[in-house]
Amino acid sequence: MTIAWPHGHSAAVVITVAFEAELAILAVAPDATDRAKSLSVGTYGATRGVPRLLAELARRGTPSTWFVPSALLERYPEQARAIRDAGHELANCGVVLEDFGAMDTAAQLAMVRRAQEAFQHSLGVLPTGFRVGRGEMSPGLPAALEAEGFAWTSSLRGDDRPHFHAAPAGRLVEIPQHHQLDDLAYFAFNLDPPIPVGSPRIAPTGDVLDNRITEFDAYHAEGLCFVLTLHPELIATPGRIGMLARFLDHVHNQDVWLATAGEVARFWGEHGPANPPDHPVEVFQRIIGETTA
Repeated sequence: MTIAWPHGHSAAVVITVAFEAELAILAVAPDATDRAKSLSVGTYGATRGVPRLLAELARRGTPSTWFVPSALLERYPEQARAIRDAGHELANCGVVLEDFGAMDTAAQLAMVRRAQEAFQHSLGVLPTGFRVGRGEMSPGLPAALEAEGFAWTSSLRGDDRPHFHAAPAGRLVEIPQHHQLDDLAYFAFNLDPPIPVGSPRIAPTGDVLDNRITEFDAYHAEGLCFVLTLHPELIATPGRIGMLARFLDHVHNQDVWLATAGEVARFWGEHGPANPPDHPVEVFQRIIGETTA
């Protein structure tokens, strides 16, 4: 399927940022509250990584969408305001990276609402997008999010282009992400002992840049929607920020639409085709219906 992206661009690019600070560690290791060495990785992301990443995005005017657990709005208010004031999009991902897979729809929605209230109170903004920080959305959450006024989510991995959620979610747009486009998969090794267990790995920066360019060029050639996920504590070190700069230079030199997730969702809501019957979300909805019948 050929997509007529805005302004005649041949593909779309969405840069997303997971600003999770210490919560990324505490969510999977609650007993790490007194591990200064481990938690300092998240602190580094907030105090050094966020400013460095914002500066790199400003260098060429690259738009981005930031997913921020609402608990961090009070812990790091200067960083939160800096993200907002730089014109980047802020999106909801819950309160403290709680495990959505352990909750029913009502409990998940309650956490989303708490986060929305915090965004409104702290920054005067009301996000229109949501991504699950940990776990899975319940089958009923997409429809509940749409009823709450959300326009899009970015939590699934079943496509390389935006699509609509299955009924009864109606017109809620999903902007899929993929593990190979997330820097966590390459640069997770920061902790000793590893948290979570089994995660010690670190990839050569040059190899990651090659992977990024290979993936991007393929998405560009097929006219798809490339969604990159960055973590300030991982990508915004003095060396890796240079890798990101080289990648963004490559992207800016191509005929692509650099947009926030919200902008892509608005475009798809107005111009995107209906899901075909064999689309992954439609197949999943039928399976859910069969198992609950």
